[in-house]
Amino acid sequence: MKILITGASGFIGSFIVEEALKKGFDTWAAVRKSSSKEYLKDERINFIELNLSSKAQLIEQLRGHDFDYVVHAAGVTKCLNKQDFHRINTEGTKNIIDAILELQMPLKRFVFVSSLSVFGAIKEQQPYDEIRETDIPQPNTEYGRSKLAAEKYLESLGSRVPYIILRPTGVYGPREKDYFMMAKSIKQHSDFAVGYKRQDITFVYVSDVVQAIFLALDKGENGRKYFLSDGEVYQSTTFSDLIHEELGRPWWIRITAPVWVLRIITFCGEYIGKMTGKVTALNNDKFNILRQRNWRCDIQPAIDELGYKPTVKLAEGVRRSIKWYKEQGWL
Repeated sequence: MKILITGASGFIGSFIVEEALKKGFDTWAAVRKSSSKEYLKDERINFIELNLSSKAQLIEQLRGHDFDYVVHAAGVTKCLNKQDFHRINTEGTKNIIDAILELQMPLKRFVFVSSLSVFGAIKEQQPYDEIRETDIPQPNTEYGRSKLAAEKYLESLGSRVPYIILRPTGVYGPREKDYFMMAKSIKQHSDFAVGYKRQDITFVYVSDVVQAIFLALDKGENGRKYFLSDGEVYQSTTFSDLIHEELGRPWWIRITAPVWVLRIITFCGEYIGKMTGKVTALNNDKFNILRQRNWRCDIQPAIDELGYKPTVKLAEGVRRSIKWYKEQGWL
């Protein structure tokens, strides 16, 4: 079986490639000229250069390839300009699907890695209820809006594309760089939290996302959408507490600031990013993500229909992640 993985050089994508090789797939990693191959060293990997910004180029680059499966994990989570979210996350998805249709590729399954962020800040009244597939998405970030637009394009094609959409919550693990910033900050003796209202957070370890992807290749009904988490709900301080423990409990100062302080910080971060041309994690999207209070989601459909069984809870996942960061000299 021949599988194409977009975003193969990225955090989640590199783990998908590794699992595909373990399962004996004829594995093709889609990369750009500028893509790092740091985690793509296995000699069994076939590389294919794809330009997701051009349907015409994609058609030529994919011509002659009949992939059985496509896992579309390419995308961006932060950008200098909001238009880039839609150019990459929305139009990139549309272009690869259109190219596959144009080439009449006999595809068995297209798995799109979307995000819980497509729903935004809904069900924010306590006691918090789980976000479910039947709820109406109200994305409050450009990232969420761009992912939702890509989902809607897939939906518009009906049965023409045999797709399944996965919506993981916050994904963490070795090689991840955004949550790593929290570990780095704690090692440097500070932890920063936002808002005084209770915040329910969910996480999913990268290997469990990969597990769900390969289950989705074989199981589930076309057109279905599944939330992914580890099945637990945590409080806003749990993640940093676990990191602090794994780092040997260095002395630290924990600062909890009101939301308006975060608004000032992210506004300045966005402005500086545009002035310097460097993408920063402290941006307008980050403001909306951090102030959101309810990240609960219903993973029962994934359990019932895909056979999804999250195996790594947060404490173990943080332990593995911190161990890896130390071994690689990141911490």
